[in-house]
Amino acid sequence: MDDVGLAATLVQDAARLALAMRLRGVASEQKTSAADLVSAADRTAEALIKDRLRDERPEDGVLGEEGASVASRNGRRWVIDPVDGTFNFLSGLPTWCSAVALEHDGVLLAGAVDIPATRETWAAGRGLGTTVNGGAVEPLADKPLRDCSVASYLDRSDVSDAATMAVLSRLMDGAATLRISGSGTADLADVAAGRIGLWIQPDCADWDWLPGRALVEGVGGRTVIVEHLGRRWYLAGSGAAVDEAAERLVTAG
Repeated sequence: MDDVGLAATLVQDAARLALAMRLRGVASEQKTSAADLVSAADRTAEALIKDRLRDERPEDGVLGEEGASVASRNGRRWVIDPVDGTFNFLSGLPTWCSAVALEHDGVLLAGAVDIPATRETWAAGRGLGTTVNGGAVEPLADKPLRDCSVASYLDRSDVSDAATMAVLSRLMDGAATLRISGSGTADLADVAAGRIGLWIQPDCADWDWLPGRALVEGVGGRTVIVEHLGRRWYLAGSGAAVDEAAERLVTAG
């Protein structure tokens, strides 16, 4: 099985396992805050992916949000987010997903995302475009920020941080509306689909960025990282929207 096909299979199996565990009832605990949770489903789904990669790609490294770590022997590394949107997942909200990405010496090769609520399995490979449920996704239409909904995420510390709120306020001055779903990777799939025009989040971990970034780049979207006001801002969307958002970002604060 090629890397893109393997990535898609991994996220499908992880999402099915997590959902089955939630339906039976699953324990959870806090990590850094009441909104930052981990469940037994997160850990079990991550272990499933790690074990499958050990069998399918024994030379490859692994990095998982819930602690999976395997050193690479060939420069290739898989990044795992077994359940992105755990608070939603545990609350019975629909917006969550399982996601993986593959990179080789820092070059993004593949990404896949499975969203049970929409029955969509997204996959992308470098130079191969993006698919959803096996069908090719059309290239992303370019549109200005004023016509875009913007997806982001805010926790309690963001709301109380004046610099962060200044950036978002400056950005929203030029956009159509704001959407906060609670799953950044599911939002990035919506960007790839053209359902959301722009995505922005600060200080992303690789597992919150790389799988969705692969989907957006696969449909010709733009992805950038901008450092401003002591934070790294991750942006994805159509070229025009990302360019304008980046310009607005650096004039905020």
